[in-house]
Amino acid sequence: MLDGNDLWDLVERRASCTPAALLATDEHGATLSFGELRDRSLALARVLWERKIQAETRVAWLMPTRIDALVLTAALSRLGAVQVPLLPTVGARELTFAVRESKSDVLIVSPTTRQSDPRAFAASALGDIQSQPKVLVLEALLGGGSAAALPPAAPPSVRPEDAPWRWVFYTSGTTTDPKGAKHSDATLAASARGIGPPHRFSPDDRVSLVFPYPHIGGPSLLFSALMVGYALILTETFDAEVVIKALHANGVTLAGPGPAFWQAFIAAQRQEPDRVLFPKLRALIGGGAAKPANLQREAREVLGVDIVSGYGLTECPALAYNHLGDPDDVLATDGRAVLGVEMKTVRPDGRSAPVGVEGEICVKGPMQFLGYLDSRLDAEAIDEEGFVRTGDLGVLDAAGQLRVTGRRKDVIIRKGENISAKEVEDLLVEHPKVREVAVIGLPDPERGERCCAVVVLVDPSDPLTLGDVGRHCLSAGLMKIKIPEQVECVAALPHNSTGKVQKALLRAEFGQKAG
Repeated sequence: MLDGNDLWDLVERRASCTPAALLATDEHGATLSFGELRDRSLALARVLWERKIQAETRVAWLMPTRIDALVLTAALSRLGAVQVPLLPTVGARELTFAVRESKSDVLIVSPTTRQSDPRAFAASALGDIQSQPKVLVLEALLGGGSAAALPPAAPPSVRPEDAPWRWVFYTSGTTTDPKGAKHSDATLAASARGIGPPHRFSPDDRVSLVFPYPHIGGPSLLFSALMVGYALILTETFDAEVVIKALHANGVTLAGPGPAFWQAFIAAQRQEPDRVLFPKLRALIGGGAAKPANLQREAREVLGVDIVSGYGLTECPALAYNHLGDPDDVLATDGRAVLGVEMKTVRPDGRSAPVGVEGEICVKGPMQFLGYLDSRLDAEAIDEEGFVRTGDLGVLDAAGQLRVTGRRKDVIIRKGENISAKEVEDLLVEHPKVREVAVIGLPDPERGERCCAVVVLVDPSDPLTLGDVGRHCLSAGLMKIKIPEQVECVAALPHNSTGKVQKALLRAEFGQKAG
């Protein structure tokens, strides 16, 4: 077991300890050892150095979950660059905002199954930005020879709190625009350190990484793998058949990352009762959305393992987790504080909520972000004691176990992705058929929540279809995952005495309807 608060330092030390051990494999059978990560990252760092990428250079990257993304992460770490990971499904609006706000000097892209010409997409999206970033295609950089002599790597910070911010992860909240959360290597290392005891990681583990790697959980898992020496199983997209085949072939031991994935694994095993899909599986792991109450029972009955889930957010990732071996009543909760984390729940009047009483979840810990790029957002997000206000509601019991009960903020969580209701509303109200709109999250057994637009039409005789909504959102550059999956047309929206739409009434009315 290695420890440290610097990504490149961990890359070098792990490569020295276990150079031939497997770090990653993918659905195509490609592999990467720890030694190869170091060597390929150094080669790429030399190419990037020749292109003027150095310490403090801000580099946004638009990458799918591939082995090359791990190499890029390590190469940029070697150079001391500031990394701005962006989802490969990012829309033009989000890309433009993130690149502009982060003042990225460079944007590195890679073709995907959804975006075959990312350079053209980037050029179109970023056309209005006054200071244009240099756009590079990763595949054109890999394998390129360079004899450039790199400057010495920066020494790791002696104290974690002194580590400079080197990451910006974008997260949607209650505001229309995404929020750029600053992190350091030390905060990501703390997240990786915290999830070790709950999962009892060992070098023999094979852990799934089948969600978008640019999520904060992706680099955090890379830190964890470097510390422990286990291997990651990568797939670019969540096609159930492809993912299950890859996890089976590579002997997955810990499979995540959330309810939609767990349900797919359970369903696949039910369809093949005569063979065990994952004979080495120790647990289903992850979080990102509320888990249905019956899922724990089904996982144990069908797959023979428990669900070890947790709670976190981009601003403070993986802060609470259940542990392997916990009793059923504990596994039914959303976890307890991991190493170094403090949690409290706060009532609307600002006082701490007693044990068993619902309040807003507030957290503080070593994986906590270092503030937003837009520092004006910090005061609302962090209280006077340094706790992050999550906007989520929950209950803490006497043993410190957390149950998340709802959300104070108007956010829809679909398959672990945060969707700002206001952002979608602001777009839909511009449609010529729409007079008024409210966007709500409705319970969904597969997605966690589905996005539903409740619309008052300009002309009730001229209906608005789901296709109309999709085309309108796509033309505005909205990410596909944020596009409503259900549209309901009503004569009027319910308002309270202050004019606020009573979304609880809409959820009650439309929540039972299939999306």
